[in-house]
Amino acid sequence: MANVATGLDQFVQKSWKRFRGQSLGLLANQASVDHNLRNARDAIATLLPGQLKILLGPQHGFRGEDQDNMVETQDYFDPELNIPVCNLYGRNIAKLSDILSTIDLLVIDLQDVGTRVYTFTATMLYTLKEAARAGKRVLILDRPNPLGGSIVEGNLLRPQFYSLVGPFALPMRHGMTMGELAYLFKDTFKIDCDISVLTLKGWRRYMLWRDTGLTWIMPSPNMPLLETAQVYPGQVIWEGTNISEGRGTCRPFEIFGAPFLNPSIIKKGLPSRDIQGCHVQEYYFRPTFNKWKGELCTGFMIHVLNPTAYRPYRTSLALLKAIMETYGDKFAWRKPPYEYDFKRLPIDLIFGDSSIRVNLEEGKDIEELLDYCSKDLEGFLESRKPYLIYQE
Repeated sequence: MANVATGLDQFVQKSWKRFRGQSLGLLANQASVDHNLRNARDAIATLLPGQLKILLGPQHGFRGEDQDNMVETQDYFDPELNIPVCNLYGRNIAKLSDILSTIDLLVIDLQDVGTRVYTFTATMLYTLKEAARAGKRVLILDRPNPLGGSIVEGNLLRPQFYSLVGPFALPMRHGMTMGELAYLFKDTFKIDCDISVLTLKGWRRYMLWRDTGLTWIMPSPNMPLLETAQVYPGQVIWEGTNISEGRGTCRPFEIFGAPFLNPSIIKKGLPSRDIQGCHVQEYYFRPTFNKWKGELCTGFMIHVLNPTAYRPYRTSLALLKAIMETYGDKFAWRKPPYEYDFKRLPIDLIFGDSSIRVNLEEGKDIEELLDYCSKDLEGFLESRKPYLIYQE
């Protein structure tokens, strides 16, 4: 039995009766399961037969079937429930206003991974804004942040870099749940919408995923394991470069590299303080798709040994700096488009601040970059306090 009950568990166990007679929409995917691994679609349809009118999916689709960025899942009809299933990722999100007119209440049950660039957060924010315009109520079924709620990392996103991978001035690792973020968004963006959160039972901020007793269900195709989520707040930066982030392997983001790297040279230049809590193993791989498809890549695999001590943002930033300094003639920033932005550099969208890239290009020390980030983090920790639902 899990130590933590999710918002969906709370809905199934005691709250569902409050919603009898209402037309419902559900924004969820394959990771939206209760402690018995029953999907929210099935749980709600069983308890409230005939009340689900539409299913909505985030990036990768309601069933999580589609790979990579800027791949839009096709809409279809659920043959069992006899209702439409619509994808809200990318340009398809424009149809949300029409969808909301068919329901009384929108239920959102999405498993976030605790990193700013994960697009589920942006999808939720846009959905909340549209629900307010349509005068609809929203119910968030909360889920744990797999990275815990105590540690935050990285720089704050600057408003001029708002995008699908950065909808608000959050740090890269924000330490909040989707329910907490919904309350923050409602206040910050002045969203005039009735938002309620079915909270977690038994979750505390210090808890990492393994403390919850819950089963990890991959929330997206390249987030297969808890270990993937642990490295993601740092390893996602490779998406903005010509270095493979391990897409096309069985362990994306943990594995990364390129054909031109010499891992032993890079590793020699890494200070021990930048790789605390992990082991950086030299690794060879041949991606089956995405960057360097079919080519032999040399690089690394990050093994998280102590998740409490490990700081993914620091470690990946140090690796990036070492690669840039060693292979300046072969290393390159990825060019647009990226997540439907056709003008700005992908790395600037990922960092949410072009000065991080500029400082790296100028050879600034990692400590300088992290000091720059830490000033923002202190303010963020203070500003998020009113929206925190769970205690230490």
